[in-house]
Amino acid sequence: MKSMDKYITEFTEQIKRAVAIGESANLKSVRVPVRNVLLCGLGGSGIGGSIVSDLYKDEIEVPIVINKSYLIPAFVNENTLVIITSYSGNTEETLSALMHAHKRGAHIVCVTSGGLVKEYAELHDIDFIEIDGGMPPRACLALSLIQLMYILNDLGLIDNGFKQSMSKITKLLDESEDEIKACAKEIASKLHGTVPIIYSASSFEGVAIRFRQQLNENAKMLCWHHVIPEMSHNELVGWRKTPDNVSVIFLRNSCDFERNQMRMDYIKSVISNYTNTIIELYSKGESCLERSFYLIHVGDWVSYYLSEMNEVDAIEVNVITSLKDKLAEKPLP
Repeated sequence: MKSMDKYITEFTEQIKRAVAIGESANLKSVRVPVRNVLLCGLGGSGIGGSIVSDLYKDEIEVPIVINKSYLIPAFVNENTLVIITSYSGNTEETLSALMHAHKRGAHIVCVTSGGLVKEYAELHDIDFIEIDGGMPPRACLALSLIQLMYILNDLGLIDNGFKQSMSKITKLLDESEDEIKACAKEIASKLHGTVPIIYSASSFEGVAIRFRQQLNENAKMLCWHHVIPEMSHNELVGWRKTPDNVSVIFLRNSCDFERNQMRMDYIKSVISNYTNTIIELYSKGESCLERSFYLIHVGDWVSYYLSEMNEVDAIEVNVITSLKDKLAEKPLP
């Protein structure tokens, strides 16, 4: 297995590989109209669903729901498109959701590198897109996220616009790589030794969650996130005393709703009374899709540099492995 910095360095190559896989996918047509979409997946496998939901909830004309549970919502039926994402193919919560969706007669497409999800899909003639295996799930976000867009496009729920954006994204990231790494290293130095709080507009919450998860897994740090405008109705009131070792990073975009940008400016003025570490990370790119990938890449580098500063192995997740081993002692029925 490669080191985490190698995986991050190869992000744009992974985007190109994901596009090639998506272009070659051959999916069945839906039997009945799709009335709703359920995206199932957890951790590094599932974060792509959250990001895609943010990107396309204003374009997709049916409800799109994120599911991170063993069970599935009661509305799931033959008119539901269920996308199952499990990188290993052995995520027990996602495997359980797959089985429940199959019993409900939903139209299912799986994204996996193999494992039990692939076996179940082959056994029951369920569509699946097989992606490259052998990596930590969080290190192959592009592989899974991009397949979700191809699935939604293939089934007529989103247009082809994202395909033209892929080459723009790789060009932007490749040309900005040195600048991105320098920016990430500076941010990491400011976050080091603190408990980071990540704030973003609600339309970029998936990106904020990705950043939080990367700090958790790669840098072995606790942190939390919240979104605007919601946090300005509750968490903002919690800024009353100077907390110990807290830093704040705002993920900002020129496309953020104007009223939310006004809120961010005011929130910054309030919390500046309680912490000296406030960072504003502005995205780059012409579209929300490009800006999302830009922020993801910066965040990944920040998490890696913090792993070095914290003197931890960015790849190691022994506590998660131990939990899975414990659960395996009593397998799902």
